[in-house]
Amino acid sequence: MSSENSSADDMRQVWDVVVVGAGPAGASAAYAAAVAGRRVLLLEKAELPRYKTCGGGIIGPSRDSLPPGFELPLRDRVHAVTFSHNGRFTRTRRSRRTLFGLVNRPEFDQQLVEHAQKAGAELRTGVTVQRVEQHGSAVPDRRTVALVLQGGETVLARAVVGADGSASRIGAHVGVKVGQVDLGLEAEIPVPDTVAEDWKGRVLIDWGPMPGSYGWVFPKGDTLTVGVISARGEGAATKRYLEEFIGRLGLAGFEPSISSGHLTRCRAEDSPLSRGRVLVCGDAAGLLEPWTREGISFALRSGRLAGEWAVRVAEAHDAVDARRQALNYAFAVKAGLGVEMSVGKRMLTVFERRPGILHAVLTGFRPAWKAFTDITRGSTTLAEIVRTHPMAHRALSAMDRRQTSADEQPAS
Repeated sequence: MSSENSSADDMRQVWDVVVVGAGPAGASAAYAAAVAGRRVLLLEKAELPRYKTCGGGIIGPSRDSLPPGFELPLRDRVHAVTFSHNGRFTRTRRSRRTLFGLVNRPEFDQQLVEHAQKAGAELRTGVTVQRVEQHGSAVPDRRTVALVLQGGETVLARAVVGADGSASRIGAHVGVKVGQVDLGLEAEIPVPDTVAEDWKGRVLIDWGPMPGSYGWVFPKGDTLTVGVISARGEGAATKRYLEEFIGRLGLAGFEPSISSGHLTRCRAEDSPLSRGRVLVCGDAAGLLEPWTREGISFALRSGRLAGEWAVRVAEAHDAVDARRQALNYAFAVKAGLGVEMSVGKRMLTVFERRPGILHAVLTGFRPAWKAFTDITRGSTTLAEIVRTHPMAHRALSAMDRRQTSADEQPAS
């Protein structure tokens, strides 16, 4: 074989974009890069479909970020929300229009992957990435990234997108820094038709007993997804909260089909989103809403951006151009999702200190309920409301000042 042919064979082995992780972020990234006409490989360590600890709420920003022609596999449409404060002061607010939809993650994620495949991405499952190399013997040139798989195989790419979850190996390579870690516990509880009917079209949100904690019930046909979340380090208390929550709802007599737990990790403000030709998105980048810990919309939106910018990184002929494109990706993320996260962090601080006030406002103050419905439907964002509504801006600023004053008080 001539050296010319050998070189051509080697080039054919280099993918334009390799995406690690086939959740919503990874599937969105793979779709975006494949639609741009690039050779895309999507790697997933599990076999699909696979379960993921997640409420499965699809709010407006998630719906608006789906590929064209994507039909949501909805299990229910939510028209009512029951709010409670640790089981008390229960009040239900209703809406004529759908607030958001509910999906089972295995179905939803599988469908996203199928859309990426239809766009031209190639999928490999049962594959674990052990390490990333951007220099050294595994890397043929400076325009290439090497992914070393378990078993020793090496996959080469012009750009890599890390979307491999909150315990991301690609995130570790990039140097993602975490500022907030929470523990979510969840049970999938099959229920009789009479119980399912009572919950149809209605979710429950319960502001919990620990600072920053809350619980939820999401109905999905004959199954209720029941979960709680709170700061890591409160494992025993979080488990107790879930047990008491399920008992209080009258669901303790039903055997869960799945019980699971998951750590959510929220990025520090100065955390990097890239290193060399490697970008991170979704949970791997610590991108989620700090207050509600909603991550699907952040995964879909950051995944799409990562796929689009990975195409540009793949086309970069030197390290300077690759760095420029990666910085443009970071700017795009921070200008949109970063602003939402900043406001969400402020809301979490308020919620941790004054959950009762938040509950009273949401259940008794009509503009607050309207803001909630507008956010869930995707017609606005929390950041936009704080920016454009003087009352919301003043209220949050006043609570910020109160928090700062409390933090500055000397310990007794």
